[in-house]
Amino acid sequence: MKALVKTAQGFGNLEVQDKHVPEPGRDQVKIEVKYAGICGSDIHTYEGHYKVGVPVTLGHEFSGEVVSVGEGVTEFQVGDRVTSETTFYICGECAYCKSGDYNLCNHRKGLGTQQDGGFAKFLVARKESVHKLPENVDFQSAAMTEPLACTYHAVAKTEINQGDVVVVIGPGPIGLLTAQVVKSKGATVIITGLTNDKVRLDKAKELGIDYTVNTQDQDIKELVNSLTDGYGADVVFECSGAVPAAKQALDLLRKKGQYGQVGLFAKPEISFDLEKIIQKEIRVVGSRSQKSADWEPSLELMNNGSVNAKSLVTHEYTIEDWDAAYQAIKSGEAIKVLLTPVE
Repeated sequence: MKALVKTAQGFGNLEVQDKHVPEPGRDQVKIEVKYAGICGSDIHTYEGHYKVGVPVTLGHEFSGEVVSVGEGVTEFQVGDRVTSETTFYICGECAYCKSGDYNLCNHRKGLGTQQDGGFAKFLVARKESVHKLPENVDFQSAAMTEPLACTYHAVAKTEINQGDVVVVIGPGPIGLLTAQVVKSKGATVIITGLTNDKVRLDKAKELGIDYTVNTQDQDIKELVNSLTDGYGADVVFECSGAVPAAKQALDLLRKKGQYGQVGLFAKPEISFDLEKIIQKEIRVVGSRSQKSADWEPSLELMNNGSVNAKSLVTHEYTIEDWDAAYQAIKSGEAIKVLLTPVE
């Protein structure tokens, strides 16, 4: 089968290769991939900023159909419509695994990073990670369950009450999903971007986000203050991975506000205003990936219409058209790009 493989660290080194079709072992499920989404971390991996266990087939956001199961699997049958968590292996013994926080397991191996992922015709997942799709969730939407679960995970780490004012910085797929999850909790949501984010900000309006702000044209702090009697936002989620955005987030927050870091920075060490965190008693929380408890609620948010993931899909390419997909993302033309396998 054809697979899109990261062959070595550094910029580029992404090739379509012929690989053996995997077969499921005990407690494993073989999935025929229908769609696989390109994540920001895939872009970072391609550009050499994010290291994976090369050589490896990339792709950790996907949906598909069960085509066979290994020994010991009774939960799934051939023909089931499914998606899967990224977790392929955990130690099962550490404190994080035992508490269900296996996204923090030091020995965790993920699909598309250390284990072959979804940029191929077939993949194998562990049965504990596989989820059946609800009736109203199609394959395109389901391919975005993983990023939605990441945003659900991030939002769950904060306390959001009805009527809170929440700012989401960065209108990419993660920001647009975060804004919808926050909106489902009854908050007033502001999403911000730049002039070249027009397509994405327009999408936010279409999705019913309360306020969309181009911060190069409009004073975001003035808007936040007008909505909060000058106190500042209750919560800010930084979803862009841009250093100026992180600084802006701290400035927009009220005293005792909550800061959630969701976006990945190109470099791990950034300039951060700890003085504001101290003086305003801001609570800062990081959010790494997702865990099993985030998946069923995320699927239900799509199933009941609270989150419209499919509307974010602007481009589809085959895995052989990586360069075109990459350019669509880097140009700002695309919101969410899905890849399909080739025979």
